[in-house]
Amino acid sequence: MTIIILLILTGILLLVLEFFVFPGITLAALGGLLMIGGGVFLAYGTYGTTTGHWVLALSLMAALLVLVLALRSKTWQRLSLKTEVGSQIETVESGLQKGDKGICLTRLNPVGKVLVGEQEVEARCPDNYVDAGTEVEIVKVFKTYVTVKPLN
Repeated sequence: MTIIILLILTGILLLVLEFFVFPGITLAALGGLLMIGGGVFLAYGTYGTTTGHWVLALSLMAALLVLVLALRSKTWQRLSLKTEVGSQIETVESGLQKGDKGICLTRLNPVGKVLVGEQEVEARCPDNYVDAGTEVEIVKVFKTYVTVKPLN
């Protein structure tokens, strides 16, 4: 009887994992259904029809109970994170424009920091790797970064 109980409980666990952890994989669901079916089949074959009916009914009720408990919102509220992200994306101020010159604060590899006037901005140099301290010119201004080229 122990193997039957273990098969059914493992099958229910795999079904819950399929619904909430690995949705869309279907391997866990197939394995869970096969394990529950195998446990019920063993119960019918080993203990007879009456016990098989009881095992089938109890395994269906247990699967439904576990599914209902897992779907309750309080269950997931206890498991979910409560922190809020308070950071913001650094945006480029509107004062920068094409042709402005600056100095690399970090190596552009191909992304790094550039100082243009008083403003430190994220810069990208898609064609080159530019060392820190190199003078660069803004080629294009985007909302969160600028594209630059070396002046040498």
